[in-house]
Amino acid sequence: MNQPLAYIHPEAKIAQNVVVEPFTTIDKDVEIGEGTWIGPNVTIMSGARIGKNCKIFPGAVIAAMPQDLKFAGEKTTVYIGDNTVIRECVTVNRGTVDRLKTIVGSNCLLMAYVHVAHDCIIGNHCVLANGVQLAGHVEIGDHAIIGGTSAVHQFVKVGPHAMISGGSLVRKDVPPFVKAGREPLTYSGINSIGLRRRGFSDQKISEIQQLYRLLFLSGLNNNDALDKIELELLPSPERDEVVNFVRNSGRGVIKGYSRNGNGAD
Repeated sequence: MNQPLAYIHPEAKIAQNVVVEPFTTIDKDVEIGEGTWIGPNVTIMSGARIGKNCKIFPGAVIAAMPQDLKFAGEKTTVYIGDNTVIRECVTVNRGTVDRLKTIVGSNCLLMAYVHVAHDCIIGNHCVLANGVQLAGHVEIGDHAIIGGTSAVHQFVKVGPHAMISGGSLVRKDVPPFVKAGREPLTYSGINSIGLRRRGFSDQKISEIQQLYRLLFLSGLNNNDALDKIELELLPSPERDEVVNFVRNSGRGVIKGYSRNGNGAD
């Protein structure tokens, strides 16, 4: 760990078997867990809490001040979970007074040039491909995948197991278990391949498909579709997760697919 060409503040708390490569800067009020590798030319600023067995590649900046004009210097943090890989030139900003922290979960992959703004919460096992840009206060559920160069509007929520096409402009919430693509961003079916890879049975996948047929393809508005889902489909964790997600959406959810290529309620 004692790399003479790196600067490590004496108050930083770094596990004994962490590797820090040359020309990296680690500030005070930083904690780094066992087995983590910090590549060359990385900047880790005050407030970073990095878990075990992470890999952080050259050019990454972790826990920089938020790009928010309301930020008044409050003490905030960034949490990076265990086994997460942060590739070249990724930036993860600290939180603001809103949440006081930004969170990236465990077993995530943030590819090159990803930006995670203040107060974002990213779940576990998420993949953000090259150049994904998250504005402030975005929430990403477990196992979600966001395609390269996509931009996510502030306060948007992406549900667990969702998959968003590359180059998307994500202005509305994306419910759990779905694929989303096109412009404007539209429901494109459920993420059946991803669900099978994660152990969902064919029966469970069929139940989720039926749920989204009622929500997006029945011609009903969202409230009526949710009532019909609760009336006709048996309770299950997946059904309840989707219903609660849509009912509690602050920005509204993406639209359903229509044959004319436009979204339909």
